[in-house]
Amino acid sequence: MLLTGIAAAFFYMFAFIAVASSVMVVVARNPVHSVLYLILTFFNASALFVLTGAEFLGMILLAVYVGAVAVLFLFVVMMLEVNRVTFRKGIAEYAPIGVLVGVVIAAQLLIVVVGQSLAIEPSGTPALPTPDPAARPNTAALGDILYTDYVYFFQIAGLVLLVAMIGAIVLTLRDPRPHIKRQNIGEQVARDPEKAVELVDVESGKGL
Repeated sequence: MLLTGIAAAFFYMFAFIAVASSVMVVVARNPVHSVLYLILTFFNASALFVLTGAEFLGMILLAVYVGAVAVLFLFVVMMLEVNRVTFRKGIAEYAPIGVLVGVVIAAQLLIVVVGQSLAIEPSGTPALPTPDPAARPNTAALGDILYTDYVYFFQIAGLVLLVAMIGAIVLTLRDPRPHIKRQNIGEQVARDPEKAVELVDVESGKGL
């Protein structure tokens, strides 16, 4: 009972910090502070995964989202120098959609809380990756499922992410400014080799 009580205390602590930091992501006025609160949210969500026995998902959340995505967001926000006045001009236009999404999410959370308070029994027993989780780690079991039963879906998800990355690069690619020198590979390949290099015979001791 003591171990269960300590686990529950840690669960509520991590959950409270995760919810509070996620609210601060939206409320914070400084975009850099919002990204830092997002990183804090990821850390607490990873701790919740570890508490539930899904340590692989917790480590992946730290390695991928905190180590790559969130840091990338931070660098992009700091380099772009987002204009807050321009950024907030369209808030009133999209406010009804935001309120609608918030109401839907609040209703879903209310359904979950009420369902737990009413002690509704699930329709079936949840399936485990392996019959004995102690004998085989969930990391190995998850790998078996991903690369056997869902290997095609896993590859399709990778292709979708690749297309999304290329699309984001194409959409954000701007015309080069005239005063900035840029590389033109076509001109480099088609240039005359005789004009590309100029050999100068300099006498010893005279220099250029």
